[in-house]
Amino acid sequence: MKEWNTQYFDFNKDGDLIIKEGHNVYNVRYLAEKFGTSLEVLMPFVIEERLEDFLDLTDVLSKKTGYKGKFFYHYPMKVNQNKEVVLAVVGEGAHLETSSYNDLWLVKKMLEQESFNPNMRILCSGPKTDKYINLIDDLQHKGVKIFPLIEGPNELKFLQHSKYDVGIRLDMPVKAESYWNKPIDRFGFSAKEILAMGSFKNLKILHYHIGSQIEKLSDVLGPIKYALDVYFKLKETNSSLDTLDIGGGMPIPYMRNKSYPIEKLMERIFKLVKAEAEKRNMPHPNLICEWGRYIVAPAQISVFKVIDTKPISNKKSPAKKWYVIDGSFMNDLLDTWAIGQKWAISPANTKRDDTLTDVWLAGSSCDSDDIYTGVDGTVTLPDYDSSEGGEAFYVVVFDTGAYQDPLAAHHCLLSSPAKIITENGHIVVARKRETPDEVGKDFGW
Repeated sequence: MKEWNTQYFDFNKDGDLIIKEGHNVYNVRYLAEKFGTSLEVLMPFVIEERLEDFLDLTDVLSKKTGYKGKFFYHYPMKVNQNKEVVLAVVGEGAHLETSSYNDLWLVKKMLEQESFNPNMRILCSGPKTDKYINLIDDLQHKGVKIFPLIEGPNELKFLQHSKYDVGIRLDMPVKAESYWNKPIDRFGFSAKEILAMGSFKNLKILHYHIGSQIEKLSDVLGPIKYALDVYFKLKETNSSLDTLDIGGGMPIPYMRNKSYPIEKLMERIFKLVKAEAEKRNMPHPNLICEWGRYIVAPAQISVFKVIDTKPISNKKSPAKKWYVIDGSFMNDLLDTWAIGQKWAISPANTKRDDTLTDVWLAGSSCDSDDIYTGVDGTVTLPDYDSSEGGEAFYVVVFDTGAYQDPLAAHHCLLSSPAKIITENGHIVVARKRETPDEVGKDFGW
C-alpha cells in the first residue's frame, strides 16, 4: 500500500523480507548475515522517489487551484544529516534548512566541494550564536541565497536592518495535537510584538512551526489562517515580505493503522492561501514547507538479530516471551524511550511463520527501560527459541530514517549499528560497526 510505504518491500518464496528497487532486489536476511547486526539499511532511492512525487504533486495542485505563488520545499537537516540523505534530497531539487552553526558548516563544505546548485536557498533557524551569525554573513557575501530566521531579541538587534534578506518567526498561539507541541514556546515573537517592530530593511519570510506528526488537517489549516492574518498586516509596513513558511509537521504512518491524505491537504492549503490573499486583494504569497520526516523516515530500516529468548512467567503479562536483540532501543531508536514512539516491526525471515507468539523486545543494554512492548501491548512475531540453535532469527524496524541517527547515544558504551547504502543494485558500507576503542575515544580513553 503506497500510503503506508510498503511498496518497497515483499517476502520471497523462502519467506525472507526483500527490498524492491525497480528490478533490483535486496534480501534483508542476506544483508544481515553478510554485514552483521545491528544494522541500518539506508535506501536513498526511496527519498528520491518520495520527494520527486511530492514536488510533482505540488506543481499539479498549484496549477489546478490557480495558485500564483511559488512553492519551495526545504529539507530540515536536523532530521538526518547523513551525507547520503542530504545529497539525495538536494539532488531532487530540495532547498535546505539549518538549525545550528555545525549544520551550516556542512552547507559551507558542500559549497566548497561544488555539491549543489548555487540557486539553492538556505533557511537558518535555531539560536544564532556569534559563530553562526558570522558564518551566515560569510556565505551571504559569497552569494549564497541564505535567509536567517529571527527568533529572539538579540538576533533582531543584529538582523532587522541587514542588507540581506531575512525572515522572522511567529510564536503561534494556535495549537495542534502533535508531538513537541509546547503550551509555551521559547522561539519567535507574538503577533503583537512583530507588528510593533515597524519596518525591516529586507524582510522576506514569516515563519512558524507548531509541532511534528500533526494528524488532523484542521490542525494544519488553522495555524495557516492565523499566520496569514499576521502576514498581510505585516506586509503593509514591509512590502518586501513575500513568503510564508509553515514549518514542519506532516506525519507518516509509523503504526500502519491510518493513512494521511497528502493530496487533499496540499490542495486545501493552496485553496486557503489563495482565498485569503484574494479576499484582501493581495498577491498570493510564496509558500515554504519543511516536512523532513515525511520524506526521509521511510528510507531506512533497522535490522536486529534475536540473541536470546526468555519465557515471561508473570500471568498478568500479555506477552509470553522476551526476545533480546543485539542492539539497543535506548541508543539506536531513542524515540522509543524518549517519547514512546511506536514502530512497524516485521521478521526478516519467516520460516517459523506457522506459529506466532506475542513478545516483548529487549535491547542489549543493562537498563530495564531498554524495551519495546508494541503498539497494542505486544509484538506478534514467529515463535522462536534461541536455545534450539538452527537458523538465526532477525527482526526489522521500519521507518527509522528520521531523527534516530542524530539522537543516537552510547548507553552502556554500546556501539552504534553499522550502516549500509542500497541503491542502483549496489551495496556500499557507509559506516562500519564501531570498535570498543573507537567508542572509548568519545569518552577520553
